Amino acid sequence: MNEFLAFVAERYADILAVIWQHLYISAIAVGAGFLVAVPLGILLTRKEKASHYVIGVVNVIQTIPSLALLGFMIPLIGIGTFPAIMALFLYSILPMLQNTYTGIREVNPATKEAARGMGMTDLQILFQVELPLAISVIMGGFRTAAIYTISWATLASLIGGGGIGYLVFTGLTNSNQDMLIAGAVSAALLAVLADFITKRFQHLCTPKGLRKP
Repeated sequence: MNEFLAFVAERYADILAVIWQHLYISAIAVGAGFLVAVPLGILLTRKEKASHYVIGVVNVIQTIPSLALLGFMIPLIGIGTFPAIMALFLYSILPMLQNTYTGIREVNPATKEAARGMGMTDLQILFQVELPLAISVIMGGFRTAAIYTISWATLASLIGGGGIGYLVFTGLTNSNQDMLIAGAVSAALLAVLADFITKRFQHLCTPKGLRKP
């Protein structure tokens, strides 16, 4: 334990640097995934026939092992941070897409008809009725995507993407247990922290009348 603490004290600047890089690639991937998945999920609720095909394709991408997908990125766009972000972006889409689609689909049709009877347009119904009622489910998908992405980002270092994986795999290669443990503990703590923050964010985004006690 003393050796591990001494390693952390000596290399804390390097450890903080890879943690920041890990958060950077994860945040960009999830943010981009959110900007794609939510509008696409909304669109698919209006295009029922297309929804089965699109969600099916995204499901197929999700079943590709993470190492294999990272490997596919190398001949397509090379190595480095961008290919790692692209792979994580593709993985982040499914939970947010599915939850957006499901959340809006589960809004009571009678509620929408009542809004339409009050003279609301389709766009007003979307923003004032459907999205507020579905936001908890949508943010649940965001929470899942964030946790998964932070976990998968550990593999980004295998294609030069950096992040906490650098500590893990360098520690394995060099039989440096202190470095390996530092990476493993950092990855675990980030995942737990992401779960806590996104759970709280999901709660805050949910309308007060729909919040669980």
